[in-house]
Amino acid sequence: MRCPFCGHDETQVKDSRPTEDNSAIRRRRSCPECEERFTTFERVQLREMTVLKNGGRTQPFDADKIIKSMQIALRKRPVDLAQIEKEAALIVHGLESQGEAEIKSKTIGAAVMKALINIDAVGYIRYASVYKDFREPEDFNQFLEDAKTLQGKSK
Repeated sequence: MRCPFCGHDETQVKDSRPTEDNSAIRRRRSCPECEERFTTFERVQLREMTVLKNGGRTQPFDADKIIKSMQIALRKRPVDLAQIEKEAALIVHGLESQGEAEIKSKTIGAAVMKALINIDAVGYIRYASVYKDFREPEDFNQFLEDAKTLQGKSK
């Protein structure tokens, strides 16, 4: 592992332990060259996946984008990062388990929405306001009514 501070090619692992949800290994590392310390996370990747965007282009799958989008939707809400990371790990595992090398962006968005409705209704609505691309105010109103029904079923 290359040192992010000085670029030295070799670093030493000082401590390894599983993350709270056992989805990754957290490693504390030290650089023998500059003596800086840093943390890395090692996750199991079942297969390489690409995302098929709506316009037809593809890009490599990045699980961190799921976490970032959920953090944006849940900003200033009473949800901690550990819960977001746990739900994101479940989403990624579900996508990898499908066995497809290419995943539609809509499939990812639907999985995130399914997770958000169980975490926080406001975050769910925030995410949907971007994901659903509402055309008219009536579309948004209908969505809110549907969200109330879904939230009632998930409790």
